[in-house]
Amino acid sequence: MESGSISDLLRYISQQPVYLLATFVVLSYVAVDRFRQYWRLRRFKGPFSTGFSWLWHSRAVLSGAAHRHYGDVTQKYGKIARIAPNHLVTSSPELWAHVNAVRSPYKRAEWYYHCARFEPGKDNVFTECDSEKHDVRRKKMVSGYAGKENPTLEPSIDTHVKELVHLIRSRYAGPAASTSAAKPMDMARKMQYFTLDVISDLALGKAFGDLKADEDVNDYLASGSEGLMIGNTSWALGISWIRDVPILGKAISPSEKDQKGFGKMMGAARKSITERLMKSTEERSDMFSSFVRHGLSGEDLFHETFEQILAGSDTTAASIRIIMLYLMSHPRVYKKLQAEVDGAVKGGVAPASPEVISDAEARHLPYMSAVIREAIRVHPPVVNLFSHVVPEGGDVVTVDGEEFFLPGGALIGYAAWSMHRKNTLYGEDCEVFRPERWFVDESQPGEKERLAQMYRINDMIFGYGRWVCLGRVVALIEIHKVIFELMRNFDFALINPHEPWTIFNTLGLYAIGDMWVEVTERS
Repeated sequence: MESGSISDLLRYISQQPVYLLATFVVLSYVAVDRFRQYWRLRRFKGPFSTGFSWLWHSRAVLSGAAHRHYGDVTQKYGKIARIAPNHLVTSSPELWAHVNAVRSPYKRAEWYYHCARFEPGKDNVFTECDSEKHDVRRKKMVSGYAGKENPTLEPSIDTHVKELVHLIRSRYAGPAASTSAAKPMDMARKMQYFTLDVISDLALGKAFGDLKADEDVNDYLASGSEGLMIGNTSWALGISWIRDVPILGKAISPSEKDQKGFGKMMGAARKSITERLMKSTEERSDMFSSFVRHGLSGEDLFHETFEQILAGSDTTAASIRIIMLYLMSHPRVYKKLQAEVDGAVKGGVAPASPEVISDAEARHLPYMSAVIREAIRVHPPVVNLFSHVVPEGGDVVTVDGEEFFLPGGALIGYAAWSMHRKNTLYGEDCEVFRPERWFVDESQPGEKERLAQMYRINDMIFGYGRWVCLGRVVALIEIHKVIFELMRNFDFALINPHEPWTIFNTLGLYAIGDMWVEVTERS
């Protein structure tokens, strides 16, 4: 259209009172609504623009470091701070426990959770925002995740721990006490191969085989990263609602017929699930069988299994990477943990290699437990905002002895980065990775209670109340076994300590890559 035509069109519109009136009404409504939001949350401070604009939050999410921005805001403006016109964030564990309690009237915010849907209008246990529906579905899945109906859970994990050790030893590790060079290894990828093989084995009865092939067999890494990045961007820009528009939403969403990307990933999962359904649930009692026996079927079964594979592998892999990075970055801690591991082997606590230490024995190693807790404290592996909606009528809450009124309909989320770096609880060196902080003299006044609070808050990394992570049991078994066996069999060193990895927060999950290490086999 020529410039003259545009000018004529604008001139015509300006001469029509009805258009002017409609424009005025719309703009007035937006202005009044935005002022109402600003006024309702005026008590809560935040960056300048957050009272009337979502711009600050959009920039934080697009930066890939939203968790740090949320942490900085609560450190600067208080334990309840404002990050958008109608959104608060808190670093108070007491308030967050109140929001997530089993009988809490707060509900999940569709604005956040529906961005993580795989398909428009279809939910899984993570994206379901109706509390009652969520609880019903969760009950169908608890037994499978807890291992009550999965007697092969730990042996299956052991199988893949052995495969991981064999892969590293046969293809990457340099010989002990040798001057020959080792082959650089991207630990980020290997840990994801391991967790994908474990969860596919537990969920479908057949591992993807990434460790044996030493490659991303089903393109899950690339496809998952692409899907999360798209979801993160649409959420940041406030356009994720488009997926719920009839016809248009389906057209722009991934399809199982796609030859690449997230759609291909869904198609591969559908094929595996269909093949698994052809087998009797009595043939192998695993997670999948448990889900079926407890009433999951059709699309619900597909979405829960797919969610399990995607989220279950990502979060556990992130935890292992974080723990190994902090170990390699702190030689004192590395040597101390390795000494405990060696002592367990010499004392017969762990079976001779290539067998894998039992979960029960691994949990009884005090320093390793402290290392794991400390690493995920100082660098939480899951940093979702987890937005919830304040119940209608509002809520009066107390934080550090001060009373606050949260207006009904406002959103409130979680600042993981600052919650787990609380100096009044963890000490003035709360930003330092120091596992010894988990060993306190319980005979001293108040120390036993303080340690119990440290444990309680640290456990909130896996969620709380009705929203606690279903996969926590499985994840911790994987983490304890892998850390022990890696420290038993190899020595690791960062190849690029000045830039040890690439990391980007996508919807609260970390996209981690290029974690290059040199591996030496231990004699």
